[in-house]
Amino acid sequence: MTAPTAAQEAFLRAFHAERPAVTAHAFADGRAPDGRSGHEILRDRVAGARRVLDPGCGDGVLLDLLARTGGRRPAGVDLSCEALALARRRPRLRAAALAEARAQQLPFAAGTFDACVCHMALMPMGDVDRVAAETARVLSPGGVLACAIGGGALGGEAYELFGRLLRTAVERAPAEQRIPPLGDRRARTREGLAEILVPAGFSAPEQETVPIDPSGPADRVRAALSGIYDTGPLASDTVRRLRETFLAEAAGPAGPDGRVPCGFRIHVVTARPR
Repeated sequence: MTAPTAAQEAFLRAFHAERPAVTAHAFADGRAPDGRSGHEILRDRVAGARRVLDPGCGDGVLLDLLARTGGRRPAGVDLSCEALALARRRPRLRAAALAEARAQQLPFAAGTFDACVCHMALMPMGDVDRVAAETARVLSPGGVLACAIGGGALGGEAYELFGRLLRTAVERAPAEQRIPPLGDRRARTREGLAEILVPAGFSAPEQETVPIDPSGPADRVRAALSGIYDTGPLASDTVRRLRETFLAEAAGPAGPDGRVPCGFRIHVVTARPR
């Protein structure tokens, strides 16, 4: 493990130790135009798979959805023992294979899985070329990788507002209150993912861009958006000011019912081993 990757993973472990349920909280209310969450979209992309691995499963939201199909054998790994503890408490995951491990060194034999799914977890991973190679290794012939990556704000709504306020707060914060550079920028676009996945043995990835709408009461939207990694090291008074400023500025575009418009895109990327 390189020094930058070690620093990234130390930060991710510490962040998720304090916020082990951040995955469930951050994406609980967001829905695509057809009513599905991002997790449900990934679930449906691997509908025929029986053995499914989530190599960044967090507190088990996606695995729990997958386990609702009878006879399916879900498995997951994560760096965070605290998040995995929450996943193990889910009744449907009591028999799931859950391990504290790195996606760069999966503790499974070659060809173990019919599908791998990854919801917003690929982007912050270091040594992503190794992640791709390990994912290809554990997939069986005919298997599929389905992952969701962030596509940014839709524009003119609360997600964009929060991002602007957060950038200002981070720029003003001392260096020790900033996160280390996370992940590989190639993992944020289809073209970049092709550079990663094709040499690892995958076909050229396909991509669909889906808008997600987590609109709702201002403080609920703010709480969901606060799951962004950059908020983790900020001082408590900085976080408080960020909350107060967001709530004040979000009040303007709120509708008569108090709902604040919010929207972002995800790119749903699929690829198959060659």
